[in-house]
Amino acid sequence: MEAVAKLRNVPTSPRKMRLVANLVRGQKVTRALGLLRFEANSGAEKIEKLLLSALANWQQHNEDQRIEEANLYISEIFVDEGRQLKRLRPAPQGRGHRIRKRSNHVTLKIDTMIEKAGSKAAQAQAANSSITENQAEANS
Repeated sequence: MEAVAKLRNVPTSPRKMRLVANLVRGQKVTRALGLLRFEANSGAEKIEKLLLSALANWQQHNEDQRIEEANLYISEIFVDEGRQLKRLRPAPQGRGHRIRKRSNHVTLKIDTMIEKAGSKAAQAQAANSSITENQAEANS
């Protein structure tokens, strides 16, 4: 089950925010939180807060599951351009240079990581489920 969180009109350049987004894309949620906590970029604090919001959204839809056992990862994160505030900066000889104050929108999706069929953990889980099915058939 996936959960989505959006952060709109962040007063940071989209280019700077994409650097942080690329850092955590595809990472497990616990690792991403650790990376963001110690990242010096100002956008990291905002994305960390957004990730915590996405976790809360996921918890709302999955009250019976624990976050630690769900094997969550950041399935998708992207940064779009927002509005630009246009300002004028005085320049020599009566001119004015245009200053563009950029903003961005961040969308973050988290999802549960599905184990591959060939992995040892998936094989062990399949073996345990088949054993319990066999025991249930034997008892009935």
